[in-house]
Parts: sequence; C-alpha cells; structure tokens
Amino acid sequence: MTGTKTPIIPAVTVATGSAPSSGTVDSRGMRPMQALAYSRRGEQYLLIKSPPASGKSRALMFVALDKLHHQGLKKAIIVVPERSIGASFRDEELSAQGFFADWRVAPRWNLCDAPGGDAAKGKVKAFGEFLKSDDRALVCTHATFRFAVDELGVEALDDCLIAVDEFHHVSAHPDNRLGAILSAIIGRGSAHVVAMTGSYFRGDGAPVLSPEDEQKFETVTYTYHQQLAGYAHLKSLSIRYCFYSGSYLDQLADVLDPAKKTIVHIPSVNARESTKEKVEEANAILSLLGEWQGIDGPTGFHRVKAVDGRILKVADLVDDDPKTREKVAAALRDPKGRKDRDHVDVIIALGMAKEGFDWIWCEHALTVGYRSSLTEIVQIIGRATRDAPGKAEAVFTNFIAEPDASEQAVTEAVNDTLKAIAASLLMEQVLAPRFDFTPKNVGSKEGFDYGENGYVEGGRNVGYSQETGQIHMEIGGFAEPSSLEAQRICREDLNELLTDFIQTKEVIERGLFDHEEVPEQNTVVRMGKIVRERYPDLTPEDQEAVRQQAIAAFAVIQEASARMKSGSKAAGVDDDAQGNLLGSTAFVDGVRRFAMDVRELDIDLIDSINPFGEAYSILSRAMDGPTLERVETAIAAKKVKLDPDEARDLARRALVFKKERGRSPSLTASDPYEQLMAQGVAYLKQMKKKAMADGA
Repeated sequence: MTGTKTPIIPAVTVATGSAPSSGTVDSRGMRPMQALAYSRRGEQYLLIKSPPASGKSRALMFVALDKLHHQGLKKAIIVVPERSIGASFRDEELSAQGFFADWRVAPRWNLCDAPGGDAAKGKVKAFGEFLKSDDRALVCTHATFRFAVDELGVEALDDCLIAVDEFHHVSAHPDNRLGAILSAIIGRGSAHVVAMTGSYFRGDGAPVLSPEDEQKFETVTYTYHQQLAGYAHLKSLSIRYCFYSGSYLDQLADVLDPAKKTIVHIPSVNARESTKEKVEEANAILSLLGEWQGIDGPTGFHRVKAVDGRILKVADLVDDDPKTREKVAAALRDPKGRKDRDHVDVIIALGMAKEGFDWIWCEHALTVGYRSSLTEIVQIIGRATRDAPGKAEAVFTNFIAEPDASEQAVTEAVNDTLKAIAASLLMEQVLAPRFDFTPKNVGSKEGFDYGENGYVEGGRNVGYSQETGQIHMEIGGFAEPSSLEAQRICREDLNELLTDFIQTKEVIERGLFDHEEVPEQNTVVRMGKIVRERYPDLTPEDQEAVRQQAIAAFAVIQEASARMKSGSKAAGVDDDAQGNLLGSTAFVDGVRRFAMDVRELDIDLIDSINPFGEAYSILSRAMDGPTLERVETAIAAKKVKLDPDEARDLARRALVFKKERGRSPSLTASDPYEQLMAQGVAYLKQMKKKAMADGA
C-alpha cells in the first residue's frame, strides 16, 4: 500500500425517490414504464429506450402477448446478446396481477439454456422447428438468430414479432450482420419489431439504424430521472472516478469497501492497467477482502473472513476453468439466490456481469481501467441502479491509472483520462432532468412550479414539473424546430447527439485543455458540424435549432452544477462530499441561480460558455501539478487548425453578423468569437486564391 490515500473525485450524485414509486403497478400489473410501452403496442416498429431495472423484459411480454392474441402475429422471437440474459424471459404468471394472459416459453424453445455454442447446428435446427410448431415464443441469442436467419432467410420471419434486447448491439454499418438482417426485415415489411435498450448509442460512433429505418420506429422514452425518482428504497446514486499510480492492486483497498455489495470489474489483459495475470489479480482481491476460508460446494463461491469477522461469499467469474466458472455463473442466475440478499457479497468479473446481469443488491460497481466504450460504462452503472430493500445508496467508481509526469509517452494515459471524464459528463446528461427550452416571453406553462416568486416576464425564472421531471427555461434568441423530425430529435435524441459531441476527441481535448480557444469553436462550429453530419436531411434552420437545444442542455447542466458547488461552499459543505445533486431540489435551485445570475440569458451567452469548465476544475483537483501540466502539454502539441467545413460554417455565421451589425467580423476584434468568424472568412479566401492559382 502507498502512504497516501487515493483521492476520490465525485462527478455527480443523484437524489432519488422524489416522485410516486416507479415500482407501483396498475390493475393490469404494469409499472409506469410498462404501461407507457403498452400504450404503443399497436405500432409495427417500436423502440423502447429505458434504463436498467425499469422493467423492459416484462414490458416486452405485455406487448408480445397483445400482438399474438389481438394483432394476428403467429410467433414472438426474443433475441438477447448473451445466454445469461435469456433467464429474464422465462415464464411469468401475469394473469395473477390482472393481465389477460400469462407469458410462457416452453423449455425446449429457450435456446439460451440449450447445450452447445450459439452457432450449434442443433440450435439452428431447433429455430426452424419452432417456426413450424404450434408454440408461440422462443428465446435465443443474437448470434443464434443471425445463424438461423442466414440459413432460413428473412421471409421465414413473416408474421412474427422480432424483439431485440440490448438494441445498441445493432449497427447500420455494412459489416454488422444483425443490423443488415434487421434492415432486411424492416424493408420486407411483413414482421413486427420491438427494440429495447438502456443506451441508444454505440462506442464506435456508428448509427444504430439508418435514418430511413429509424424514422419508421415509434419511440417510447422513459428516462433515468423518471426511473430513479420513483424508487422506494434507493435514495442516492453517486458516480465518481479516482486516479492511482503504480499497480492498482496496491491502492484498491482505498476504494473497495467489503461492507458493500460490490461488483469489481478488473481490467482487460490488453489494458495498460492490467498486470497481464488476471487470475492472480482476482486472487489478490480475495486477499484484500480478508482471510480465505475455502470454497462453498453447491455454489462454487469463495468464503473469505473479513476483518470484522463476517464471512464474505465471493463469486469469481475470472477463473479460466469453464466448469468452475459455469458453476458460479449458474449459482448467480439461480432465481432463489437472486432474491436472497445474503446469497453473495462480492463478484469479481472481467468480461461478465455487465449488461442484463440482474443482481438487485449491488451497492458498488467498481471498475478498474477505462472500458471499451461509453455504452459499456452505462451498462456497468446499471448494475448498481436496482431498487432493493435496505439499499439506500449506490456508487459507481472508475479507478483509473494516472498519467505519469515522468512517462515519455503519455498519449494512452491521456486518452483514458479523457474517456473517463467523457463518461462522467455523459452520465450527468443521462441522469439530469430533461429541459423544455423555449424562446423568451412564451409565458408560464401548465404543470410547472416556478418557485416562490412565480413566473417573471423576461424568462428569468425556472419552472420544474414534479410529474414529468422536466425543467422549463426561456432563452432569448432561441430557435424552435419547425419540422416533425426536428421536433422528434429534440425530444428523443439529444443524449445520443451529445454522446457524439462528448466522444469526439478533438472536442473534449480542446474544451478541457486549450485555454486560448474560444468556446464557440466547440459549441457552435464543431457541434454544428456533428448535427449536419448526423441529420443531413434537415433544413439549415432546423439543424441550428437542434444544435441550440443540445448545447443549451449541456451548458445549463454544467453551470447549474458549478453554482450548486459554490452554494455548498458558502454553506460550509465540503464540495468533495456534496457532488452534484441532479434530480433534486438542489439541482433545480442551481439552474435557477444560473438563470438569475446573468443579466441577459440568451443563446449567444449559452454558446460562449465552455461546457467543460466544471470537468476541468474536478480534474485539476484529482491530479498533481506536474501531471496536469504534462497532460496539457501533450494536448497543446496537437493544436488543430480550421478545416474547410468549419471555415464554411464560420463564413455563413459571418454573413449573419454582417447583416445584424452592418460590418464584417474583424481579425483584430476584442471578441474572440468575432475573430474566429473572421478567420473562417480569411481561410475561405485563401482556399479560393489557391484554387485559382492551381487552375481549379
């Protein structure tokens, strides 16, 4: 162990349980999200975006039964990414709670339980036999589904419901076979599709669906805020990251609390955080937890005596022995065990226990090293967000190797640091209440509470809806989307758009470490380019409206967080302990303070805010001076110049500037953004000159 305790940096804390319980059921046995999805059961193509633990599996059962009994479909085929998730779709006595039918999957048709790999000939043969049988429901993995359709053809799925769980595994990229099959099914138009996911974005930045296919889907969105606000037991969710130097095993005890129900995800053997000996790492973690007492025969769990005398049951999913690992995995899947809080205390995993893994008692998801994508981070966080009796707090900790100021090559370390910050920024966006932005002087909106003073002319007050978890806020000069598609994007896709923004390496590098760059280079130019590339069919006016919506949401959350922290300091509260209380009254108060602290809240002001400023302040506290300087130097060495697309966008904005002010932007202006527009115009002039000289 090192002599200095590892600093833990809270990125965001969410206060939960502030609304009617999301676990309450109606007369049909449906929770709020399930009832919302069921209300759209008549749609041929339905996309359900809903966080972990909101009940997507059962929502699918309700929708599928209606399609089978009342909409003329013959079969329901449930497709999951891995075998363990198939357990979520086993038989359910839905009629006992008031629904008109029960969910039944004959054991032979749950191919996730069948022996052999996903590509086994027996499973593909069984898939074909199911289609000829009188039974109505089948469950299989994504891989088995692909192999079966390759053999049988998409026409075999006519009049079937295809339900795809963890839909973010689909991609519009030509190399994604599952995506190609879904596109062919949609193009044929003879089957129904229900897509379900808690994170509708991919780590590689590829779109999940093509724009043409995506427009055919009706979307049901149930937000993290709605889900967490309705919890009965879980009262706070904290997301934090901390840096270590040397071997992570030397400092893991600083963040690993044996008293908490914990999943420890150790790093991939290819990651720089790994010792390259994963089994030894798992054994070292067992030693950190206490004194080994042996292995429990029925479950395969390790028994470890902690310092306080308790016997901890530890599930090791890292062990390479397939029989041992399968025994442990089976014990974790056991329905009786999953209901028992004392069944297991700590799970050590590498590639398992992520998406779809259901352990409601998990209080701490501890991940060593940056994972492969933001999607994976969201999925891991989801392991800790289940509501359960006696579980008041949940924490996600990302334990990351600190860039070493003495290293010659710090590129990889810097990249991991940036990705960790991006993950926390994304989760702030995902967990925060949704905004309803409007132009100034629209007036108060029904269902929103505007505080003690009520609505004030000029839009300086902020309204909050307890029922929907939305915040209404007026912004001067704000553009509203005109087309239905642009309105849908602003309503449904802002988190996916901001994911593209945050994951763009140049955006986060410049936003965090280039103190000379004007914020508009990110908020206006780079975000504008991302919107145009993602939604090329929108008019320029609607593209601008979408850009403004996304940047306003991002910037306001960051500004509210900063004001909440300053309020905590004024009240004598340590901001390291305070975090950002998203979803609580404190967060709404932070938004109100931001709205009241400025003389004129308009879109120009929003665009001039560096949305990465708060993240930089957290990072500067997490790292020592030499390390931070080393990182900034590495970023500064890659200073980027304007590209032609950015220059064109700036030139277009320069024309608007000229119309409004009667003069062109100046390269010597005191306003940095005016200088930037002038640089865009100058860049295009140079391009034109060069083209003429080249005879183009």
